[in-house]
Order: sequence, then C-alpha cells, then structure tokens
Amino acid sequence: MEAAHNGPAGESAAPGTVTLDVAVESPEEMKELGRRIAGVLAPGDLVMLTGELGAGKTTLTRGLGEGLGVRGAVTSPTFVIARVHPPLGEGPALVHVDAYRLGGGLDEMEDLDLDVSLPESVIVVEWGDGKVEELSEHRLRVVIDRAVGDTDDERRTVTLMGIGARWAGLGAELTGA
Repeated sequence: MEAAHNGPAGESAAPGTVTLDVAVESPEEMKELGRRIAGVLAPGDLVMLTGELGAGKTTLTRGLGEGLGVRGAVTSPTFVIARVHPPLGEGPALVHVDAYRLGGGLDEMEDLDLDVSLPESVIVVEWGDGKVEELSEHRLRVVIDRAVGDTDDERRTVTLMGIGARWAGLGAELTGA
C-alpha cells in the first residue's frame, strides 16, 4: 500500500482532499480492502465507486458489508437500483445503490430518498460520478482500475480520494500509520 498524497487528478485537486493508491492482487484482497475501509466509516458517509464492468465494485462493497456487520448477502443491485442492508448490531445500515442505468443527476435519484437515509446510514453508490456529489461535500471516491480486454489478470489499482474535512486522516487510518 502506498502512502497518502495530494494528487492532481479530478476532485483530488480540491483543498482538504487526500488520495491513497492501493494495489490489489485478488478478489479476496478487494474484500479485505472493503473491510478495512469499513473500519473508518460512520453514519452519514457517502462512498462513490467508479470502475469498468467487472472491476470489483461489488466485491469491495461485500467487504464493506462484512466490515460494517450488516444483514444479508451483498450482491449487485443493478436490477433493483438500491438495496438496504440493516445492521446486525449497533452500527449503521448499508445502502447499496447501482446508478448505472440512471441517466440523470440527483434529481432522478430523489425517489430513492438517499438524502433521508444518509444521516443514519453508509451509502455506497456504484457509478455515482456526476449523479450524487450534491448529497455531501464530504465523500469517499473510490476508483478501481483494471486491465481491460481478454485477460485473466486479477490485479487492480484502487485510488481512494477522501474529499472534504471528514477524510483528512484517511491515509493514516487505513494504513495504521
């Protein structure tokens, strides 16, 4: 795992943004990364996942669900748009949204009442770029890059961008530094 740094790409140029690059070698490592991220999540957190089809967004979310201790198997919500996984204990619920088929911005997503769920839940939105940023000025943007084409390569580069003051300590918290 590499150290946190301020990067020049996209939202990472904004003040208060911390960027961390992580090399992931397998689906199990992707789930483990999700479990580690879950350890720093709190009610009200918005996590946006970006990556090609098959990059590992849902696998990462499975790890988040395990780390948060939520009920139910975390599967892709592509055909239902959103799934709510209630906590098994005292932690927050996980609201898992797949915005792939939604074309509009936050207006089209209003029927999901994400703004109502946000204060007491962790909301994870796959394909959320350009659609849910208005929900919170503090969010975790996760970009998963993988080799494309006909390949069996399981390696991924995961870039975590903590946007806003809430994420100022992201690098130290995830690396244990």
